[in-house]
This record gives sequence, structure tokens and C-alpha cells, in this order.
Amino acid sequence: MSETRKLVAILVADVVGFSRLAGADEDRILARLRTLRSDLIDPTVAVHHGRVVKRTGDGAVVEFRSVVDAVRCAIEVQNGMAERNAGLPEDRRIEFRVGIHLGDVVEEDDGDLMGDGVNIAARLEGVAKPGAICLSEDAYRQVKARLDLKVSDLGPTPLKNIAEPVRVYSVEVGILSQAPPKSATSEAPSRQLALPERPSIAVLPFQNMSGDPDHEYFVDGMVEDIITGLSRIKWLFVIARNSSFVYKGNSVDVRQVGRDLGVRYILEGSVRRAGNRLRVTGQVVEAETGRHVWAERYDRTLEDIFALQDELTTSVVAAIEPSLRQAEVERVKRKRPENLDAYDLLLRALPDIYPAMPDGAAKALPLLKSALDLEPDYATAHGFAAWCNEILFIRGGAREENRLDGIRHAHAAIQYGRDDATALALGGFVMGMVGHDREAARRAFDAALTLSPSCGAAFLFGSVIMATGGDAELGVEWGERAVRLSPLDPGNYGPYFAIALGKVQRGDFAAAAEAARKCFQANPNFSYAHMLLAATHAQLGRTNEAGLAAKRVLELEPGYSISGMCAAVGLHPSIAEPLSEALRKAGLPG
Repeated sequence: MSETRKLVAILVADVVGFSRLAGADEDRILARLRTLRSDLIDPTVAVHHGRVVKRTGDGAVVEFRSVVDAVRCAIEVQNGMAERNAGLPEDRRIEFRVGIHLGDVVEEDDGDLMGDGVNIAARLEGVAKPGAICLSEDAYRQVKARLDLKVSDLGPTPLKNIAEPVRVYSVEVGILSQAPPKSATSEAPSRQLALPERPSIAVLPFQNMSGDPDHEYFVDGMVEDIITGLSRIKWLFVIARNSSFVYKGNSVDVRQVGRDLGVRYILEGSVRRAGNRLRVTGQVVEAETGRHVWAERYDRTLEDIFALQDELTTSVVAAIEPSLRQAEVERVKRKRPENLDAYDLLLRALPDIYPAMPDGAAKALPLLKSALDLEPDYATAHGFAAWCNEILFIRGGAREENRLDGIRHAHAAIQYGRDDATALALGGFVMGMVGHDREAARRAFDAALTLSPSCGAAFLFGSVIMATGGDAELGVEWGERAVRLSPLDPGNYGPYFAIALGKVQRGDFAAAAEAARKCFQANPNFSYAHMLLAATHAQLGRTNEAGLAAKRVLELEPGYSISGMCAAVGLHPSIAEPLSEALRKAGLPG
């Protein structure tokens, strides 16, 4: 057996209290872990160039080329877990402890790693708090000047079976670490979100009862269509998809979900698919009391799927508002793709699009192209193809072909999507962001909101277009509305980016710094979040913090320049001038 020595960053993680969780419901906890690996952990490890060395039942040993990659990966996973655990009782949460060490290891010919480097990382994991990350001094030295971290120095710490104490640094991330003391004002949704004046509802992910993980995308797509249908009702306040899907794979208390999201009603259900047959069950529960308002079961064939979605949506609306006029019922019905295969391809592409990463966008585009080959006027597919090209243009190299393709698909989304609010919102965003045609973007957003007043995508994407176009008032207003419609949305870095820009334009750099911090917390790998941190820290006289944030911008975008950023985004002079001045003060290249 051959072996090789090398210096690597080792990450070790495991689930806190796994035996207790498995003892309570082993099948459910194992299913949740499998979902977490496929939806969160494995994609995040891949994005940060990690290699899973081995799995340990409830944990894993992962090798990274650098400590920076290892810490970024750990932060992203822990933030993702905090979002998924929001609203769950403590005894049902899956929480990870993570240890990271930079050390010498021996790689055997089967790829396994051995040695003190692995042992120290494993012991660091053992001393970490739930939801936290513990770094050795050797690891911390590599990242302290490169990442914006909230760190506690635990001092020299004895570790089991390690000869000398190791200085340990604890990084606390995610929702729990952001929570203020109980005596302070908190923004936690479970305590702060008042019920809207209109009837309000959240649609939770339906359970896939088919026993086949490959059907998961189909079930999720059906729920997204139900959310879209409900949000077309003008008097109904509907929580956006990304906040509802935080609860995917978790056992939930509907009362807690109601408090977290600030809604009166919860729709939940299940789908069982066997061949060409579907059985869908749904129920509406009043969140405050747990009282069942409506329940129904549907047995249909796959060819009836769109009619079933309309029927289910109409039944839900009628249950929570008996006086609903038939005209409002008709509004939930929108143009459907004629080709079920095109619909299937779109659903398969969505998981790679929502994280808004260039690698995922590149993976999703061929699926969307295939969908459009089958149905050239499929507005939603054009909208998501436009967004993929925007992601690749803005964050993946600024290639002209992506800009032109993005504009082409955006035009098509708006042309074919006159009755599809999501397609209009996506088309408007890309027209404004890479086409710099903010008037066309505004018309698209207005059309989307006329169709669907609860269209979270319109407010989310629209806030960015308003703020970059110099409309500070609407940028802030729409950003705050987007966060209210989807308080747990992992895409909320967009609205917080818009709010920060609006505050910069107003000269309120303290408020801009707070919004920039939330933007960073929502997406630690978003270079523009670090750009805003650099600008606001510089204007507030925090020279060291501004320098660190500016350095991180250049790590994420080595070719970054202030003028290049302003040109790519098409920043209005009213925001470009104060922002550029602050960025120059932070030391970023002009």
C-alpha cells in the first residue's frame, strides 16, 4: 500500500445529538440527512473545491485545498442549516458541529487520510458548540485577514489524545449567532411579524410519498405552481416560495410556522406518484389555533396535472374566503406549457438556478434550452434562461454572448409571459440589469404586480433595479416588501443589497452598513456584499474593517474595478458618485 504526505485543510463535521434524534424517529432523520447531503452539503463542498474523504454515518471528513475554502464552505452550510431549522422545536433540529485544522496528513492509495491533522480536526469538532465552527490556531492564521468572521478566542484547549493543548478559535454563524439578547429588539420572524391586514397563507413543501427521490423535483414544482396560482389573488397575501421551502424535509409545528412567517393559514399536503397516476392530499390549517379549515384528496392521471393544480388552488382560496367572486377564481389560471416534457425539464433545472452561482447556471442552461426546443414560447423557461445568462455575465466573466443571450431571453419572457408574473419579473430584472433598460424593466414589474400583488420575485428583483437606477425610495420600499413577503428567503441578499444602496444614496451610512451586514449574512460569497461593507466601513471611519472587506472583494473578483462595476451594472450617477467615493476611500481600484 503506497502513501503520500501533504499539507491540507481538514474539515470534520457531525450531527449534534444524532443518537437521540435517531432514537425518536430513525427513518425520518435518515431521510432528512440524505436530503441535506444532496440539496445543501455536497453541492456546497463541490463549489468550494472540497473532496469528501469519508462519511461517518452522521458526519463526514472533507479535504480542501485551502483553509479559506474550508471555512467558506462551513459558513455556507451552517447558514443553510440555520435557515432550515428556523421555527423548529429544539428537539427536532439537525445541527452540525464543525472542526477545521491545517495540518500534515498521510494519503493512502484508496484516498483515505490519516494522521494528527485529521485527529486534531476531529477533536476540534468535539469542542464546537451546536451550529458553530472551531478553528485551530494554524487554520485561523490563514483566514483572519481574509474573511469577515465573528470569532471568540477560546485560548489553549486540551484535546483528547493530543499531546499539547491547541489554541482554539470559535466562529459562530447563522441565525442563532445573529440573535440579540432577549432584552433587545429582535428581528426574528417568530416574534416580530404581525399578521397582514389581508388574509395570508404559506404553502409548505408537500411530502413526496412515492418512495422515489427522483420524484422530489416534480412534487416541488407542483407546490411552486400552487404558490404562483394563489399569489395571483389580489386580496391574498402569499409567502414566497423560498421562505416556505426552508421547512422542506422537517417536521413542523404549524403554530410556529405561522409565527415565523406572519401568516394566518398554512397549506400542507402530500403527493404519491405511481406510474401515470397521482394521489394528492391537501389541508389548510389555521395557524393560531391548529384548526383544520379544509381538507381534500384527489386521484388523477399525470395528464390532468395542471387542471389539478387549478382545482386545488381554487379549493384553498374558497376555503379561506367563502365570499370569493368567480372572477377572482379565474385569475389563478394561467397559460400552461403544452408539452409536459418541457415542464419536466424546467423543474429539473430550477435547483441549479436558485443559488445564483455561475456553475449552477451553466448546468441549468442546457435543460432550459431543451425545454425551449420542445416549446419555443414557454415564457417561464425564457425567464429562467435570461436569469442564468445574467448570473454568468455579472458573476462569471462578463462575456458579451451571455449579455446578448440574456437580453434575448428576457424579451421573449416578457413577450410570451403577459399572464405569467414570474416570467415578467425575471424578464424585467435582466432587461434592467444587463440591458440597462430600466423603463422596460419597470413596465414588466408593474405588469407582474398587476397580475399577482404577492409576487415576491417582482419585489425582490425590482428592488435591485430601482436602487441601481437611482430610485432610493422605491429601492428601499421594495426591498423591505420583498423581505416581508419572504422573510427566510436565502435570496434576500438581493433586497438587502438594494436597501444598502438606497441608504448610501441618502447618506445614511450607519443604516447602509447594517443592510450590508445582512446582505453578507444572506450570502457570504456575494462580492457586492463585501463591496458595500468596504464602502460603509470606510465612510464610518472603520479603516481596518474597510481594508479587510476590500481585500475580500478582490479575492472574489480579481479583475474588479470601481469603474468596471459601475459600467456593468449601469449605476445611476446619484448612487455611483457617493458609492465610488466611499470605495476609493476603502482602497479599491478605480
